[in-house]
Amino acid sequence: MAQKIKGVLTPVVTPFHQDGTINTPLFIRQCQWLQRHHIGLAVFGTNSEANSLSPDERIALLQALAEAGLDTSRMMPGTGACDLPTAVRLSRNAVAQRCGGVLVLPPFYYKGVSDEGVFRFFAELIEQVGDAALRVYLYHIPSVAQVGFSIPLIERLLKAYPDSIAGMKDSSGDIQHTQSMLNNFAAHGFDVFPGTEAILLDALRAGAAGCISATANVNAFAIHELCQTWQQAWAEDKQAALNDLRATFQAYPMIPALKAAVAHWSGEDSWRHVRPPLVSLSEDQAHSLIQRLQSGGFAIEGLG
Repeated sequence: MAQKIKGVLTPVVTPFHQDGTINTPLFIRQCQWLQRHHIGLAVFGTNSEANSLSPDERIALLQALAEAGLDTSRMMPGTGACDLPTAVRLSRNAVAQRCGGVLVLPPFYYKGVSDEGVFRFFAELIEQVGDAALRVYLYHIPSVAQVGFSIPLIERLLKAYPDSIAGMKDSSGDIQHTQSMLNNFAAHGFDVFPGTEAILLDALRAGAAGCISATANVNAFAIHELCQTWQQAWAEDKQAALNDLRATFQAYPMIPALKAAVAHWSGEDSWRHVRPPLVSLSEDQAHSLIQRLQSGGFAIEGLG
């Protein structure tokens, strides 16, 4: 089987025209820039506005990336959905495009569902896709989904589908939870990616496979560099610098802020558009963000 995905990935921001349709050429260019900077593509993640995209749009975008010659083995598209047929359809498409894995949310609409219910959802997903090439990464984001993955549930999934359950994106933001996942399951080949670079150094020291970070959309080089050099003496300083930059973006609504930064440094104002219910940064907010970034010496090279 192909080598598993490691390193830094990002939920690639999705560009829209003013009328709300997807700007596919701009999306391809962003993905090409990211792959040139050694960043894997977790397209259709939370910061991609994935749940504001239709299944047909996600399928068309993934096909466009493949046809543009991007390396699909370094892609982990989000294929989760509350309805099983959509999750199966999107996952089958990702396998057909030879993606390195799929990132799957739990079915999150109904709250308080049992481990048994979540297990049945993933069991049906794997059985219905029916392909040995399928690698499922569990998307643990309890602050949003409010449905998570307990240790007994992961144990059961790994026992039933050891070749299909590949790992987890842990967006709990809690290094102790990340370490718990690694302590319990890393020996079974279960890879864990924290959902933020803010705990990257500690996670790598604990055995994480990398991270899946929204701000890798804009800070690709620095996050990748820490992932490659985390055993060096200067790693703590590099981690502190990553945290400072992330804090700047977190002072604003994250998705509109990322898009405002990409728009500024690419010269493509179309990047500022988001789909409802999200709202773009105001002119004052965007100006404030760019000023804060520039005052700290930040710039994005090579966009556009």
